[in-house]
Amino acid sequence: MPGQFTPVFTSSAPTPLPQFSQAVVYNGLVYCSGNIGIKPGAAFELVEGTAKDRTVSHIRATLCLSPSNCSTSTLTSLIRKSYQSSQRQILTNIRAVLEAAGSSLDNVLKMNIFLTNMDNFGIINEAYDEFFTQAIKPARTCVAVYQLPFGTDVEIECTAHLERQ
Repeated sequence: MPGQFTPVFTSSAPTPLPQFSQAVVYNGLVYCSGNIGIKPGAAFELVEGTAKDRTVSHIRATLCLSPSNCSTSTLTSLIRKSYQSSQRQILTNIRAVLEAAGSSLDNVLKMNIFLTNMDNFGIINEAYDEFFTQAIKPARTCVAVYQLPFGTDVEIECTAHLERQ
């Protein structure tokens, strides 16, 4: 007899669109839907800097007091921090969903990362290392894609096992 298919929902992560669940649990595994750096709740607010083009425009408009203060190195540094912030939000959301399902980041078996620009691979690894500090890391795939939902530049999904009883 097949195991029970159970949807997972937590208000500590973004409310999913009606076409999917935050995650589902089946046969002792948690399958998390892709996350794109949305703040928790129903407002569907992307973390600043989630889309690189929007980040550059936002940084120029809000952080650079004059064009002379906006050197390439300053913008690169700000974009890097903004991109890491988006990555951190995604992994924070995934952690919340896993915990709601009865699992944790320590139980992740496989992580799939989708990037619209492989130049961001190093930045992803920096933020990733903040969350996955254990000696044995999950299996992982990182692929470049043409585009992602809502103009974002990174999406992450994962599969984890439930806590052992």
